[in-house]
Amino acid sequence: MAKFKRKSAEFEDFKSFKIDSRSFSRQFSGIYKARLASLKVEVLKRAKLKWSDRDFLQIVDLTKDKYEETPCIIIGTLYKHQELKPSILKEMSEELQTIPQPPRQNYCSPRDSLFLEDDVARVKLVGNLNVDTLVTGLVCAVNGHGLSDGTFWVDDFCFPGLHLKPLTQTPSSCAKDHGKFLLFISGLDFINQGACLAQQLLSDWINGFVGDESFQEKAASIVRVIIAGNSIRGSPETFTRKGYFENKKKFSLFAANINVATNRFDSFISRIAHTCTVTLLPGEFDPTCHSLPQHPIHPHILPLTLKVGTLHGATNPWIGKIGSRIIGGSSGQPILDIIKVSNVDVSPIHWLEKTLEWMHFAPTAPDTLAEYPFDQSDSLVMNVHPNIYFAGNMEKFETKLLQGINGKGDYEGQPIRLICIPKFATTQTAVLVDLESLDAKQISFGSIQLE
Repeated sequence: MAKFKRKSAEFEDFKSFKIDSRSFSRQFSGIYKARLASLKVEVLKRAKLKWSDRDFLQIVDLTKDKYEETPCIIIGTLYKHQELKPSILKEMSEELQTIPQPPRQNYCSPRDSLFLEDDVARVKLVGNLNVDTLVTGLVCAVNGHGLSDGTFWVDDFCFPGLHLKPLTQTPSSCAKDHGKFLLFISGLDFINQGACLAQQLLSDWINGFVGDESFQEKAASIVRVIIAGNSIRGSPETFTRKGYFENKKKFSLFAANINVATNRFDSFISRIAHTCTVTLLPGEFDPTCHSLPQHPIHPHILPLTLKVGTLHGATNPWIGKIGSRIIGGSSGQPILDIIKVSNVDVSPIHWLEKTLEWMHFAPTAPDTLAEYPFDQSDSLVMNVHPNIYFAGNMEKFETKLLQGINGKGDYEGQPIRLICIPKFATTQTAVLVDLESLDAKQISFGSIQLE
């Protein structure tokens, strides 16, 4: 029987989202100030290219009579007013067992409205913009004019776009990635997933125990496995004051189940880590902090894998370098949250692409998505674009390649492979990506189909 040596690739964690000291004594308004300061220059460049004949004004200048009805451009951060968004008062009403508001999958309504604000003032936007397609937290340039009622009429608008800072790559550097692959997995959900043949097939295939020599050779070409969140738990468990003693028993059972699921996940990932390096991102329901960026799962939670020494705990979101490619993405919370506050029937990969145009990993944070209260800078702003950009815990596999310049300068630099990684617990599917060509395809273990 032929033996194949596991290929390897250089690895670097940019540690862009690492928080050395945590303090929640600050206000969340500092995030928006820092975000606007970081992206204002980029959106200003884009606006000058698009509307070179218009003057730029501050939002506060619109209150002056001499600027009323004057065509101009203003820059700020969008705020989307939505009455149906969650609030602390609604949470308290549920906690006190009053009549709670029914849980919603979407917070949009016909009464939603948009505002543009900067560090000084805010103005309501009306006119040529679709409220359903926009979300809170976007840094935006708006072309139009002020109206007598104090609102601002929008003729057109633009975002920072993909005017990012691509790392220089040469054909020779990409050639180093020849025949090397990344494997993406997400949503293993061990607490709700019993003994599963698909999990066993997945680990056996990575370790070269499945298929003929051609399958084993491809498995040996996987230089790193990236696990994108919700590995231990994939759904929430909630308790209320009603039925306190019953819930107390449930909590004890819940803790015991978490312990069993963690041990099963540790055993699973340790088998993979014996033959292949692994990068592990936490998910929304994994045992780590809740707010973005999430801390890596503590290595001592996984003692068997810790002994192997090939596991790299990553933050969520995460960005780093493997071989000559920049890899970045999240466990899916930013994309799922955008879907909740928007009202258009498009696939998640559309919003994944939009976050590149908006130059932000999670624009709806901290409005409807928990985020650490930064004040000097917003670490979730994209300063370097990834060549492979992923979102975990999606319902199905989707992929798209962005490449070249489309005439408006939208896609500059290196190509970008977008990937929506499906939940493995429900689809039994992983995603294999060629580091050299950026080709991506799904591999199903539910029907034992290895492509």
